[in-house]
Amino acid sequence: MVAGRQTAVIFGATGLVGRACLDLALTDERYERVISIGRRAPARADDKLVVHHAALDSVEALVGANLGPVNDVYCCLGTTIAKAGSQQAFRRVDLDYVVNAARFAKHQGARHFLMVTADAGSRVFYSRVKGEAESAVAEVGFASLSIFRPSLILGPREESRLKERVAKSVGAGLAFAMIGSLTKYRPIEAATVARAMVTSAAAPTPGVSVFEFDRMTSASAGQ
Repeated sequence: MVAGRQTAVIFGATGLVGRACLDLALTDERYERVISIGRRAPARADDKLVVHHAALDSVEALVGANLGPVNDVYCCLGTTIAKAGSQQAFRRVDLDYVVNAARFAKHQGARHFLMVTADAGSRVFYSRVKGEAESAVAEVGFASLSIFRPSLILGPREESRLKERVAKSVGAGLAFAMIGSLTKYRPIEAATVARAMVTSAAAPTPGVSVFEFDRMTSASAGQ
């Protein structure tokens, strides 16, 4: 498809990074359509925006919606164990739903899949599930797969998380000391992650590309 006739899909468009991606995609001249897929509708309207209400438990149900060919798919799904209610429920969102989104994207002809796989710190269970998701999506076989690994994501959330607010304060205070191999653990704004994703979609690199703090901030700035 030529510029201006492309379709973007966003999974998780009501979340922190997803909302920022949606705002950017709707103003991007490359996209004629922006499809939000999820259980909830975004809190905004636009002539470009197509909202498809769907659970993500079934690839067959997603494919059966006949949404047409797509180009770039942004996967901004993610939760916490506290919010999900159990490790099993967390795994369903951060692994199963993400893989279903990738399989849907492949079926619809997407060549570029962009996924956020962190915001979990170094906790073993979180990291293991995120790693499994990255590996499983890589096996789907996209021409370009971009993996974004923010540490603590900053921005206005719909819900308040006390531990997260404390971590933000501490992280912001220690950010100056996070240099070298520790740079990737610096807190990063959701808007920065989203800009990096949309900018990277405009110039995809073949194969698998991993974006941590430095690369996200550079891509966000258009470097």
